[in-house]
Amino acid sequence: MSRVARELSRSVVGIINYSQQGDFFTQKTQQKTGSGVVIAGNGLVVTNNHVVEGARRLVVVLPDGSRRSADLVGRDRRTDLALISVKGSTSLRPARLGDSSKLEVGQPVVAIGNPLGMNFAQSVTSGIVSGLNRLITTEEGFNLELIQTDAAINPGNSGGPLVDLSGQVIGINTVKIALPGFEGMGFSIPSNQVRKVVQDLRKNGKVVRPWLGVRIVGEITPDEARYYRLPVTNGVAIALVQGGPAERAGLKNYDIIRSINGKQLKTGNDLQAEIFSRRKGEVVELEVFRLPESEGQKSRRLQIRVRLEEQ
Repeated sequence: MSRVARELSRSVVGIINYSQQGDFFTQKTQQKTGSGVVIAGNGLVVTNNHVVEGARRLVVVLPDGSRRSADLVGRDRRTDLALISVKGSTSLRPARLGDSSKLEVGQPVVAIGNPLGMNFAQSVTSGIVSGLNRLITTEEGFNLELIQTDAAINPGNSGGPLVDLSGQVIGINTVKIALPGFEGMGFSIPSNQVRKVVQDLRKNGKVVRPWLGVRIVGEITPDEARYYRLPVTNGVAIALVQGGPAERAGLKNYDIIRSINGKQLKTGNDLQAEIFSRRKGEVVELEVFRLPESEGQKSRRLQIRVRLEEQ
C-alpha cells in the first residue's frame, strides 16, 4: 500500500480556484481548493466540476510544490467532472485509469488528495470498496451511480483519485456524506465513466449525450400493475418532447417503454443509463406498450426503432 501511495502521489495535484464574489462595489476574491489527477504527460488533469466551477483563475499545485496556471478544457455538471490543462507542463507523470467494472465489494483501496487545503497536501487514506452502483442524487438533481468507500474523504479531497492496490485509478472522489452517528461515507465516480467523459471533453469541450426526446412521468411496479390492471409489470411511462426523435419515430404520450434492445427497464434511471451508454446517431429498438386510447380498444405491444440525436 505504501508503494501505491508513493507512486500515485506523483500524479496527484492540488487545485486552487480563485473566483469573484459580490457586486461591482463589494467585489472580492475568494478561493477554494480541491484535488486532481494527471491523466496525460502534457498537463491534462481530471478533477470535479464543483472544484473549478465559477473560476476566474485556476492555479495547480504540482507534487513538488511549484505552482502553475491552468486553463479549463471542459466540464460536465451532470457527472461532476472537469478537465483542465496545466500551462507549460510537458513532463508530468500520468496515472493509469483502471477498469472499474472489475471492482468487488471488500477490495482494498487508497484515496489520495489535499483535505482541508494545501496544508495537508498529498494525504493518503485507505479503506475498502463498501458498495458498488450506489445511486446518489447531487445538489443539482442529477442521479449518479457511484463507488462507495470507507476511506476517509474530506473537503479538499474532491477530484483526487481512488486507487486499487495495483496502482490504477478506479474512481475520482466526489462527495462525502456525513450523518449523525455514522462514520462518513465516501463516494467516487467510476473510472469507466470518467474515461468516457474525458474523451468527450478533450474532443468537444463538453459531453455530447444521445437524446431520445422523452420525459419520465412514472415507473411501473408489479403492485401498480395489479392495481391499475396494466398489461405489464415493469417499465417506464413517458411523455414526449415536441419535435424530438421519439415523437418522430411514432411514440405517444404515456407509452410505457419496457425494454431497450432487449434489456428490461424497471426505473427511469435504467432508461437514462441505457440511453447515455450509447452514441448519437445510434438506432435503438424499444419494446413499447400502448394503453387503450378509447373505450373498446386493447393495449398494444409495439417494437419501435428510434435514431438517437444529440442533446
